[in-house]
Amino acid sequence: LLFFFFFFFLSPPSSTTSINFNQLHHLHHQRSESFVMKCGQKSIRLSAKRRGCHLVSSEIMEGAGSLLNGVQVGMCNIFLQHTSASLTINENCCPDVRVDMETFLNRTVPEGRTNVPWTHTDEGPDDMPGHVKSSMFGVSLNVPVTNGKLNLGTWQGIWLCEHRDHASSRSVVVTVMGS
Repeated sequence: LLFFFFFFFLSPPSSTTSINFNQLHHLHHQRSESFVMKCGQKSIRLSAKRRGCHLVSSEIMEGAGSLLNGVQVGMCNIFLQHTSASLTINENCCPDVRVDMETFLNRTVPEGRTNVPWTHTDEGPDDMPGHVKSSMFGVSLNVPVTNGKLNLGTWQGIWLCEHRDHASSRSVVVTVMGS
């Protein structure tokens, strides 16, 4: 049924399109043999980082790169299971960009126990700002997979932005789907 939908609704228009059930069945089996969907998932642990923005592309590939093997075309979702850190894709070459981003975040989202708009301060003066920063950047990335590799741009890398002063290691779930 799914093949029927794609064949009729996503094929280029022609003057006449007719197909009988036997032809549809044959096309479906022909297509199924050459198109095998792969799906895999792995949980990895990123080492504890000091506060700031850190390039973690290599750590992610080291821990979950095997999921990409054999995937010619697909998507990779990288999900951080925490609420006071975030993921983003940005500059992978000049470390000054990561320093400047941390400066921007700290100026945009103030910290402290007094003269700040936060009521949630039980876990420390950096906790609520960490939650806000995490929501600003997000905890999930989707990256295309092409020929068994993450299809990032030349100057792009995956960052873990650590928003706490004393953080522990972080858990990431990597899910790859493709063919």
